[in-house]
Amino acid sequence: MPPKKRARLKKTWQEIARKAQDHRDASLNGQLNGADEALEELEHAKQRSSNAITITHNLPNLISREVLEITGIHPCRLSTFLSAGYRKTEDVMSAFCQMAAVAQKSVNCLTELLSSRAMVRAVELDKQFAITGRPVGPLHGIPVSVKSHIGVQGCQMAAGYVAWWDSREHRASKDALVVQILERAGAIVHARTTEPQSMMQLECVSNLYGTTVNPHNTNLSSGGSSGGEAALLAMRGSVIGVGSDVGGSIRVPAAACGIYGLKPTAFRVPTTGWSSTPPGADPIPTVIGPMSICLDKIEDFMKTVLAAEPWKVEPALIPLPWRDVEINPTPEQPLRIGVALHDNVVLPHPPILEAMQKFIDKIGALPNVEVVKFPLYKFDEAWAIASSLYFTDGGAADRKVMEESEEPMLPLVRWMLEENPGVKNLTREELEYWLEEREEYRLEYAERWNQTGFWDEAEGQWSNTVDALICPVAPGVASIHNTAKYWAYSAVWNLLDYPALAFPLRNVDKNRDLVEHRDDFLSPQDQAHWELYDPEVFHGVPVGLQIVGRRLEDEKIVAILNHFRSHECLLVVPQFYEHEEGTPSS
Repeated sequence: MPPKKRARLKKTWQEIARKAQDHRDASLNGQLNGADEALEELEHAKQRSSNAITITHNLPNLISREVLEITGIHPCRLSTFLSAGYRKTEDVMSAFCQMAAVAQKSVNCLTELLSSRAMVRAVELDKQFAITGRPVGPLHGIPVSVKSHIGVQGCQMAAGYVAWWDSREHRASKDALVVQILERAGAIVHARTTEPQSMMQLECVSNLYGTTVNPHNTNLSSGGSSGGEAALLAMRGSVIGVGSDVGGSIRVPAAACGIYGLKPTAFRVPTTGWSSTPPGADPIPTVIGPMSICLDKIEDFMKTVLAAEPWKVEPALIPLPWRDVEINPTPEQPLRIGVALHDNVVLPHPPILEAMQKFIDKIGALPNVEVVKFPLYKFDEAWAIASSLYFTDGGAADRKVMEESEEPMLPLVRWMLEENPGVKNLTREELEYWLEEREEYRLEYAERWNQTGFWDEAEGQWSNTVDALICPVAPGVASIHNTAKYWAYSAVWNLLDYPALAFPLRNVDKNRDLVEHRDDFLSPQDQAHWELYDPEVFHGVPVGLQIVGRRLEDEKIVAILNHFRSHECLLVVPQFYEHEEGTPSS
């Protein structure tokens, strides 16, 4: 059925946006604890100079020592302290609410702080622990933030649209299923985070809240569409973030902000209780997935959610619990890792190429690990298929929502809907054609993966194929605003429905990651993207990669990354606060 025609709203889009911002600002009341003056000075510094500011370096001037101590505890140790009663949940939650408020004032990453709800739940958990001596669940007291189109009872689910913020129809009547599961496991949802207009941008900007900036460089994007989550987590304003991904929306912001982010296989994590435009991405399912500064919390999220057997509530889900996967490579059965430096369409910028090569060298030197070249396959064709299936109505539903409030279409939305040749209103025959192309591409890619091994006649199956693939998340690090127009490095895995996990490696160094002169380019897109790179502009910004597995091998890629971490191949995420001897640290 076509979407119902709705009358234009009585209020202007500017009035609605102001109301949304006032609501958000009011939710911060009482959480800044004397930081107002320092935050005001920080804002003035941003306005006075075009130079980038690294918010993470300014935190000791913006928030108390006690809050820095608590939010600086490594998430694994924090879980231990909370579940053993060494830390009161009320104190921990108070600290994270304060840090989230400072993060909002610094990088514009929240749509709402849920401090009242969070503190009530924290007190309840402390009371229950005092009575029973046991944690409520595996996530007892852990602060969790959620992207704002995921339902929290009584809150708007605007999906970046002005009209939906002012709509009763898009107010959550109850918590989304994933939120219910997390809170039953003891987690506390304390913040809701920004998302871009249409949810289809690889940065985070809307007419409702403006632009979310990168905590490592305020002149750059935090990525999108889960950019608010990534920025808040990078600021240590949360421990686990709940994002969503249909073309890179978890992994691109995770890489941009220096954290971990998992795009699971579709139909594993429940999506009941969220909002999005109806016809938009059904042929390429949008997934919900975890984000965190800590790889262990990525796994804790998946274990917890799947242990709740959500398929009994949401029948479309695959009834598959999280499985324990052990990585113990031997000379007879080595761990085989495919690597791909680029996709033959757009060459990544120097920091990504250098980080990728160093990482390949590190893992290749590990015992019983074999590195295999895995050329990425027809990414230009993959993008043609994906972009044709993202908006099967040609973007009509999105335009209609924007017309209701008369909000302007933002540059990257305009690029996607009006400058992208793949986006058009498909006839039934055209839709069937692109769905057939999708399935053909999936078959071809499966064959490509199989050919990294051999056909075992005795077993009647493919053997010794690569266990996972390492490749870029995007052709650049955190993007200059309105330039994130190349999606293929991330979107192809949504098209294939392969799980992919972004992870941090290092930061850009202007003295090492120099501009390389090039005369030959792979494509016009390659040249345009290469010209965006300037080591001065991107200095200090995180560099991330992604590990990709075959469908339903989510557990395997997490286990492989854990194996590499155990051999010190991954970045140790730095803390903002140097703990004194004897205090908890990472």
